[in-house]
Amino acid sequence: MDEEADHAAREVQYPCVLKPLGLSTSRGVIRADTPQEFVGAFARIRRLLETPGVARLRDPALAYIQVETFLPGREFALEGLVTNGRLQVLALFDKPDPLDGPYFQETIYISPSREPLSIQEAIVQAAQRAVTALGLHQGPIHAEMRVDGDCVWMLEVAPRPIGGLCSKALVFEDDTPLEELIVRHALGEDVSEARRRTKAAGAMMIPVPRAGIYQSARGVDRAEVLADGVIITAKEGQRVLPLPEGNTYLGFLFAYGETAVEVENRLRQAHQTLEFEIVETLPVVSR
Repeated sequence: MDEEADHAAREVQYPCVLKPLGLSTSRGVIRADTPQEFVGAFARIRRLLETPGVARLRDPALAYIQVETFLPGREFALEGLVTNGRLQVLALFDKPDPLDGPYFQETIYISPSREPLSIQEAIVQAAQRAVTALGLHQGPIHAEMRVDGDCVWMLEVAPRPIGGLCSKALVFEDDTPLEELIVRHALGEDVSEARRRTKAAGAMMIPVPRAGIYQSARGVDRAEVLADGVIITAKEGQRVLPLPEGNTYLGFLFAYGETAVEVENRLRQAHQTLEFEIVETLPVVSR
């Protein structure tokens, strides 16, 4: 048994979360409920950090594994612009799937939030305090937080917009995309009156169900009937891994509707129609 991990396992409170600094998209983030699970998670993260694809990053932060108290509650994401230190909220996304571990695969983002106005206001206030504390002054931010009862716990405030293709779920009046709004803001234009379209919108990051070599996707035509957009980003012959080792999705689903409930249901139904062929090894092609 690793002495460092064994010592740490006896010092922390449970449940806890182990997180390798320097990685993103919840990669390598593992919940532990017991000292035995802690030691196993610690060893698994170390093996991940030693893989060639990660080691070649040469990020000094990868030398550290952070241990945090597990925070219960519902999780949210906030997209905003900061102007002279003041936060302008562009959208607040619900994450309807519980993120309780042992791994933290994000899937669905839905806006507008279905939370009571009091909770939404508390989230915005907490995000503004985090922006101020971090000294963020100008530009886009992506923040994530958990709400347990009426308590808001900030998880992250990053000086960047939402990642991947998820920005397609955030369209403003006159069909202005998020990227255009950010550029206009960077050029000094006043975008304080920007408002997202009133309809509900959502995105689903399609998770990797198992490790292997991606071959194809079936049911895309059926999914396109249920959702407003289906983008498969995985390529034939690409090696894919689920969390906690993986760092990619198979693609994205998008839906728009009158209510958040409608959008969520359409995303889930579209996802259920998709079937992915993932094989353990590349097929042998005879000549």
